[in-house]
Amino acid sequence: MATVILVRHGRTTANATGILAGRSEGVRLDEVGVEQAAVAARRLAAVPLAAVVSSPLERCRQTAAAILAEQSASPAPAFELDDGITECGYGDWTGRLLRELAEEPLWKVVQSQPSAVVFPGGESMAAMQARAVAAVRRRDAEIEAEHGPQAVWVAVSHGDVIKSLLADALGLHLDLFQRIGVGPASLSIVRYSSARPEVVATNTEAGDLSWLRAAPAPDPAGAPVGGGAGHAPA
Repeated sequence: MATVILVRHGRTTANATGILAGRSEGVRLDEVGVEQAAVAARRLAAVPLAAVVSSPLERCRQTAAAILAEQSASPAPAFELDDGITECGYGDWTGRLLRELAEEPLWKVVQSQPSAVVFPGGESMAAMQARAVAAVRRRDAEIEAEHGPQAVWVAVSHGDVIKSLLADALGLHLDLFQRIGVGPASLSIVRYSSARPEVVATNTEAGDLSWLRAAPAPDPAGAPVGGGAGHAPA
């Protein structure tokens, strides 16, 4: 099975000032975010990527560009934009201060029962998860079919989207996804198979990834009892 590395974009001007950017145009990485993206890119340089797929929003495209710039393998990874992993449509909440939104009655529902949330003038959180999961699983199957089960690819997306993808992979109800942390420019690793998804790592900001160049094939008998021997050093 192929391996997908879910990368959140680096910190933005909106993140730093407590604004819910949503799908607003012109939201770019700030200086901290540029360096965060560079760190993530250097970590990923150890792994020949089959593809880099990005949300079309600028902050994700900037992060994806940093990743692609550090890739030295030939041929270079394919690069594509995918609306399926774009930011949640926050509707009328877009562009507002988080401290103001925290006073809205809907805020408590977002925190405790996100599966019931439909943002005014926007998208439901359930719809966000459904289209993101469908997009990533479809893309993962395509990349495995083209490049083989050892292929590694990157999806650059947004905090709530990645949290919803991880909740799905972990078998968690969407109402529990607020328990998952996904920091700016963090990397989370998931493998999909016909049996079940395997969440290899979540919300990592440091660490060697070179072992992914020779990740072992999954055991057809299923997950190892006791946790297994782990990956061998590259």
